[in-house]
Amino acid sequence: MKKLALLGVLSLGLFSCDKTWLPKPPGYNRIDLPKHDYQKLESGYPYQLDFSKYSKVEADSFNLQEEAWINLNYRDFGAKVHLTYKKIDDKTSFKKLSSDAFKLTAKHQIKAYGIEEAVLVTPNGYSAVVAELSGEVPTQFQFFVTDSTTHFLRGAVYFNTAMKNDSLAPVIEYLKIDMTHLMNTLKFVN
Repeated sequence: MKKLALLGVLSLGLFSCDKTWLPKPPGYNRIDLPKHDYQKLESGYPYQLDFSKYSKVEADSFNLQEEAWINLNYRDFGAKVHLTYKKIDDKTSFKKLSSDAFKLTAKHQIKAYGIEEAVLVTPNGYSAVVAELSGEVPTQFQFFVTDSTTHFLRGAVYFNTAMKNDSLAPVIEYLKIDMTHLMNTLKFVN
């Protein structure tokens, strides 16, 4: 009886193995995203907007002379949204500002698989241009909003990581919703 049981266990072991065993492909960490929740930007800027409660407003350290330039730092996601504001006047025309914004987006054409642009009108009547970039680019979402006579606000989403953008796709989509809300609540202050 013992020999029969031993033979059964050995045969079970031989037939249960599959010779075409392959290792599992590498996986990505699960990213749990919070529900979208917004707060108003404090006064003192030439614009008002709602931004995510999961981001922190920081002064832009790139150009300290520009007091209206801010970053929305999403620490939990390793992302920042750079917001740059310019007043349209004789020195800085709408044509120059919009041209610069398109040039900054076009710089990513080297690595981008595609750039989709759309022209929108916000609920407050401002014109907005949104650019969504695909591929291994440092910024996947850029936009500018303007009244085309006095105010110009540009935004770009950047990540502090060298991860592949397909693994960041849920976070990118989450931030797109936040940026859309930001654009839709934007009001320029005269």
